[in-house]
Amino acid sequence: MSTDSKLNLFKLSDPKIKTLHITWFAFFLTFVVWFSHAPLMVFIKEAFDLTTAQVKALLILNVALTIPARIAVGILVDKFGPRHVFSGLLISSSFVCFGFALSDSYAQLALFRFLLGFVGAGFVIGIRMVGEWFPAKQVGIAEGIYGGWGNFGSAAGAMTLPTLAMFYGGDDGWRYALATTGVLTLVYGVFYYFQARNTPKGSTYFKPKKSGGLEVTSKRDFYFYLITNVPMYAALGVLAWKLSPDGVNLFTFNVMYGLWAALVILFAVQTQQIHKVNKENLEHGVPELEKYKFKQVAILSVAYFVTFGSELAVVSMLPLFFLDTFDGLDPVKAGLLASGFAFMNLVARPTGGWFSDTFGRRKSLMILIGGLSVGYFVLGQINGTWMIALAVIATMCCSFFVQAGEGAVFAIVPLVKRRMTGQIAGMAGAYGNVGAVTYLTVLSFVSYSTFFLVISASALLIFCAVWFLEEPKGQIAEVAADGSVHMIDVS
Repeated sequence: MSTDSKLNLFKLSDPKIKTLHITWFAFFLTFVVWFSHAPLMVFIKEAFDLTTAQVKALLILNVALTIPARIAVGILVDKFGPRHVFSGLLISSSFVCFGFALSDSYAQLALFRFLLGFVGAGFVIGIRMVGEWFPAKQVGIAEGIYGGWGNFGSAAGAMTLPTLAMFYGGDDGWRYALATTGVLTLVYGVFYYFQARNTPKGSTYFKPKKSGGLEVTSKRDFYFYLITNVPMYAALGVLAWKLSPDGVNLFTFNVMYGLWAALVILFAVQTQQIHKVNKENLEHGVPELEKYKFKQVAILSVAYFVTFGSELAVVSMLPLFFLDTFDGLDPVKAGLLASGFAFMNLVARPTGGWFSDTFGRRKSLMILIGGLSVGYFVLGQINGTWMIALAVIATMCCSFFVQAGEGAVFAIVPLVKRRMTGQIAGMAGAYGNVGAVTYLTVLSFVSYSTFFLVISASALLIFCAVWFLEEPKGQIAEVAADGSVHMIDVS
């Protein structure tokens, strides 16, 4: 494969370009399905006569399963390959989508919305696929295109699904609109199975020696790994609290306590499984050639916490922020002004990947997270005396650094340890959702201004953490199933 850093995205005869396009579109569809309910919530609320608390519960349920799903899907991808897993996810999620569209009670709506949170793990799959097909000098921009263009699925759905519902007409127009996304996903899942390939011709698909957890290469990294799992369980505990009587009152305190107990048990089971996976490494050590530093994974995870985590949180509250801050705005105008934050994904995320390919992995990520911190600090200064146009420009500039930072994170993920790229992407992706839960929980207690300043301050802390990230250099060793050692370029 060529090591030229430029990509000709129109050269569909190039197998890696074809793979990039069919994979980002698969991710695009997962985001259409995952967030399909949001633009149709007006119709759904009217059809079921939902209360505000019930609507909020559906929004929380939509992301609740995504944190563990990204970890689970990462394991599946590394073991079975992205072709099978992406096809399976698309096909299975289409049936869950049909279930949501056919729901005739709030309980069914809640169940299927919870299950659709699993489709949010689709992002992880393509990270491994793209990482397999592109060399180190191109992987950043390729991953950026994959992530940025795929993420646009939520915005595309918001723009088209209400119109589609009205086109179908009648009280059930929203159901047909949702079912249409399910049909598209089902058909594309079959298409992807027959068109995608896990690796270029002649390349080896490296798999972990054992499944069920990341392989680490030292006792110190083993305990570090266990500690990094704690915030994910804490975030799930917070989501359970948000669904209790202290939040949207979907279930009782006893149910919440039961869920907390289940999380503690699940953490213990996962810890045991991680020890089982790493027992041989801990007892007998790992050959120097195969070692990697888990701190790379941890730093990338917290970097995604502040980039994608803040994006999810801000996209959720930005329309209301504009509506409450500026007099004379109606909800439609406020939504349009806020939509620019998500639209930047199309350009910013690929640009972040290109920065990483061109100017260095660590330096690019530090600059982008530093810019993110400054951007949120500026947003924290916005008040009703500002010109609306200036506030929108400030928002767009901040969103560029946020999404370019996301691109820079996943420009590095495939370069840490090839055979565990899915699991590493799963952990980093899960931390993005942990960030969203954390920041939205903060927002429930503070003003908009303080909310932005908290993100800015946390970004400064993570900027310091990125200082300890090591630039991928030279080659990494991977061992094939037959025991042969392969050297893979990462610089």
